[in-house]
Amino acid sequence: MQFTAEQRLDDGVLEREFTLGEIPGILWTPASASAPAPLILVGHPGGLRRMYPRLVARARHCVAEGFAAATIELPGAGDRPRSAAAEEARADLRRALEAGEPVGDEIVERLVLPLVEQAVPEWRAALDALLSLPGIGGPVGYSGGVIAIGLRLAVVEPRISAALLFAGSFVPRSMFEEARQVTIPLQVLLQWDDEGNDRQLALDLFDAFGSKEKTLHANMGGHTGVPHFEGDDGNRFFARHLK
Repeated sequence: MQFTAEQRLDDGVLEREFTLGEIPGILWTPASASAPAPLILVGHPGGLRRMYPRLVARARHCVAEGFAAATIELPGAGDRPRSAAAEEARADLRRALEAGEPVGDEIVERLVLPLVEQAVPEWRAALDALLSLPGIGGPVGYSGGVIAIGLRLAVVEPRISAALLFAGSFVPRSMFEEARQVTIPLQVLLQWDDEGNDRQLALDLFDAFGSKEKTLHANMGGHTGVPHFEGDDGNRFFARHLK
């Protein structure tokens, strides 16, 4: 991990940009701490620069409660190399949604599975590097989307103790068996009128999760209409399981 830039935000949060090989990322840490801060991995749909205003708001909210927060760029997003196969699958998905047609399982698998296969090892490598830094310690939480990435991480990464998942993206049906293997505490956010998400699939996925402690928060509104109070509730969820 190599830090490439840093700035102190107006609330004292230290923001540091880094690269992990060819993967860019951002780390936010408290201004001061008496003990190593628990870490929250901040998931997103890709495009660090485009998503930055929302990411930094989420991160600052976490840091205000004593957590460190970090994110990395997704494969094929931002300045990272594009995949022709992923672009074709994304175009097929867009055409189906615009036509009001059902999105076939084959399209979802072509788009999501290769992303999960590449992104999850990258998140785990980032976690290795982040936990080696002074001032950051476990336990670790995952917050955000892509929900299929969070699902896979919850299964394969034992250092993640709790996850707050955003049900705002498609999940291949083939991953539902993995969902049954998830045992960590979960909180799932669902925007009831999300124009780009299959509501019934999200409900079926929530039902499939094997966790004994799992909570579904369903709010009215579209994809970007998550109520502000969910940020506070997310911090309380992580405080229960990471502190």
